Amino acid sequence: MIRTMQEQLLFLYKFMRAPRQIGSVTPSSVFLAKKMLEPVEWNQVRSIAELGAGTGAITRQLAQVLHKEAKVLLFEKDQHLRSQLSARFRDFACYADACSMQPAIRREGIDGLDCILSGLPFFNFPLAMREQLMNQIETTLKPGGLFIAFQYSQQMRKQLSRRFEIERVHFVPLNFPPAFVYVCRKGGVS
Repeated sequence: MIRTMQEQLLFLYKFMRAPRQIGSVTPSSVFLAKKMLEPVEWNQVRSIAELGAGTGAITRQLAQVLHKEAKVLLFEKDQHLRSQLSARFRDFACYADACSMQPAIRREGIDGLDCILSGLPFFNFPLAMREQLMNQIETTLKPGGLFIAFQYSQQMRKQLSRRFEIERVHFVPLNFPPAFVYVCRKGGVS
């Protein structure tokens, strides 16, 4: 309970300092985290990345369902949050920039990711940065791999549908603010 309150205050502080980068005034709820992880067949996942890991609200749930041999890469731009993630999740590799996913997965000896989870507020970013992120996601994801992202609107639907098959969109009202979870699959065979 104390950690949750500390995380909420930290998140609010970070949001007030950089609202376009953080995207929300509060960390993701357990309901949202579980909805993000629900569509994944965890026994088949050996490599995964989480973009915009923040305070680790989704990462905590992820750590509970992972196969013991899975490699996890966390991407978090905020240095303070990234340091906390590194300390809390020592077995996971932490990186600063999701726009540089390809060099990161090569450094980790991974040829492609089975799954990418994202809490990045894509629509807050300039179009060029959004495109760069989408290129990195599409390039690093294995054929048939899952890209699961939550957003606070459906503004990204068109851009996502140009690159992936959107298998479903879940609405999660028990999150503040309420969120949409996009479950997308990269074309090709897994």
